[in-house]
Amino acid sequence: MLNIVLFGPPGAGKGTQAEKLISKYNLVHLSTGDIFRANIKGETDLGNLAKGYLDAGNLVPDEVTIKMLESEVEKNPQVGGFIFDGFPRTTHQAEALEEFLTGKGTAISVMLALDVAEQELIKRLLLRGAESGRADDANEEVITNRIEVYNEQTAVVADFYSRQNKFQKVDGIGSIDEIFGRLSVAIDEYKVSI
Repeated sequence: MLNIVLFGPPGAGKGTQAEKLISKYNLVHLSTGDIFRANIKGETDLGNLAKGYLDAGNLVPDEVTIKMLESEVEKNPQVGGFIFDGFPRTTHQAEALEEFLTGKGTAISVMLALDVAEQELIKRLLLRGAESGRADDANEEVITNRIEVYNEQTAVVADFYSRQNKFQKVDGIGSIDEIFGRLSVAIDEYKVSI
């Protein structure tokens, strides 16, 4: 089973690339944001629990997030693997994910981190904000803060996977197809090595 942690700062192109990788490698895309929204909309027990935290302006605890991810993995027993997008964000989450996947007889195969310079990210996000009307992509100060938060959070998770020789930085500059080609090479090299 191929399990990928797809990482990169806001605007790096994770969503675009995830769609292409899903198709090529028969994977299921697990985005924590999407999972939260679906559980809240569906008024599941976990969704109601998460909504309570969010409505109070608090972060959803790791245990709730992990249970939602576990539920999604359980729903897809016949797939070739998963792309985890936006998770794990902390070492604790990475350890919990590893423990859960080990119990399923699998593990994270590789963490692919799209590497894009900050000025390019700001340019991309401002353009996306103008095209989509997303408020969080329309303000350069908010964008800069989001990138800083990502940089602070991701370093420890990258270190976690680096220690396991599962971290792969991928150049995120170029056309969509060029970047996809680099990601595919990184995945295929990993698959050959196992």
